[in-house]
Amino acid sequence: MGTDITIDGKIGAARAKQPRAEGAARVSARPCPRTGGRIGALRMSGALKLLFPRGTGALQAMSVNSAGGITGGDRFRLEAEAEAGAALSVTTQAAERAYRAQPGEVGEVSVRLKAGAGASLHWLPQETILFQACALRRRLRAELAGDARLLLCEPVVFGRTAMGERLSEGWFSDRVEIFRDGARLFADATRLEGDITAQLAGPATGAGAKAMAMVVYVAPDAEHQRDALRAALPEEALAGASLIAQDVMVARFLAPDGFGLRRLLMPALDRLSGNTLPRSWRL
Repeated sequence: MGTDITIDGKIGAARAKQPRAEGAARVSARPCPRTGGRIGALRMSGALKLLFPRGTGALQAMSVNSAGGITGGDRFRLEAEAEAGAALSVTTQAAERAYRAQPGEVGEVSVRLKAGAGASLHWLPQETILFQACALRRRLRAELAGDARLLLCEPVVFGRTAMGERLSEGWFSDRVEIFRDGARLFADATRLEGDITAQLAGPATGAGAKAMAMVVYVAPDAEHQRDALRAALPEEALAGASLIAQDVMVARFLAPDGFGLRRLLMPALDRLSGNTLPRSWRL
């Protein structure tokens, strides 16, 4: 509830400051002859938790935001490392939600990934859903050793189309950087503010799409995977894949809603991950 205060002799109600959630987590995977990865370092605090579902192959880490979403003023930080020779796959328990923020308040999410020599790292979070009047800043930095492998996916859904939601007000800033042996390998930045739905309606921006995803694949077979992905895409799909280096493929997907995005993404991620897409994606 607001508290009555006096301003210049007038009585008014003080607007309660929006509650803030904070969370931080760090996990590393060490090589394991039997499974490919086992827990090395592990640390969690605040509203960010990590679960480790049983499975075969890479160590599976599942991030859980116990605050139930992100709003203005929230701060979350996640660090994940596949040590030399290890395999690690990181996902989220469910889609993340960026809720309405008070004016001047921005939610922040920072992710730092690291893969050592001969390591394999998959960053496969489920969708981030942007709600009306959200304010979200995301930053991701990946640092790879020369022969490390990386599969990275960042899906975003702009409003709940099943409820007829239109993002006429919002703020979204996203930056992804990948480095190999200290040199920048890839950088991508997105910034949308104001009437996001209108901005995505243009033929050169989103062609009316309400969902999008970027996939980056770093591995020696990148060219082969690009050709296979192109061949498997439906003819009407708003999607494409390109090589930006001999072993680096970048793919982008646009869809009318989150369901349509998953129909495009899941077969691609299944193939790129060697049929090890995290179980949470299939629920």
